[in-house]
Amino acid sequence: MRILLVEDDALLGEGVELGLKKAGYAVDWVKNGEIAETALLSEDYDLMVLDLGLPKKSGIDVLKDMRASGNKLPVLILTAMAGVEHRVAGLDAGADDYLTKPFDLSELYARLRALTRRNTGRTDTRIEYGNIQLDPAAYEVMQSGEKVEISRREYAVLYSLLENTGRVMSREMLEQTMYGWGEEVGSNAVEVYVHHLRKKLGNDLIRTIRGIGYMIEKKPNE
Repeated sequence: MRILLVEDDALLGEGVELGLKKAGYAVDWVKNGEIAETALLSEDYDLMVLDLGLPKKSGIDVLKDMRASGNKLPVLILTAMAGVEHRVAGLDAGADDYLTKPFDLSELYARLRALTRRNTGRTDTRIEYGNIQLDPAAYEVMQSGEKVEISRREYAVLYSLLENTGRVMSREMLEQTMYGWGEEVGSNAVEVYVHHLRKKLGNDLIRTIRGIGYMIEKKPNE
């Protein structure tokens, strides 16, 4: 899952970026509203974390223009402005949720999981597939009741494939979920992580669609 983080405070932005990466997200961090708009036009994101008090272009204006263009990307606003009128303005501009600075990272993660649930129409963030259960809240994968140790990027690949069962995911699409800007992408990185997941969860879980990508089949009752 890939997040656009828009925050001009260097210390806060660095902390949030690091925390989100540790939680399994790929993160692109930008520091003003104009670059945020460019990023939205050039990349596909699953969520945006948006500060309001930005240079170049305010977060409110970025949000209004984004919604006016038809972009429905879920947005969580971060702001130091705690007044009710600021919260109302952000929500009326098209934000999906609001978090006031200072905040705890655990609350940020919980709110992002809630936005993901809402956006996918699920009532539970956990994803179950056969004897496999992926739990974003605990950041863990279980198989037949036993915890499976997987890396951050293996988790990202598995999450994307489980979120899109029955759909072929290209290598480029999976790379988008694993790497943010400035992170080096190995030429066969996806193949390596898929290989590791097969060793840990079973060879039959992930299908290779030759020349196209990878997929997890829909369960028969879906």
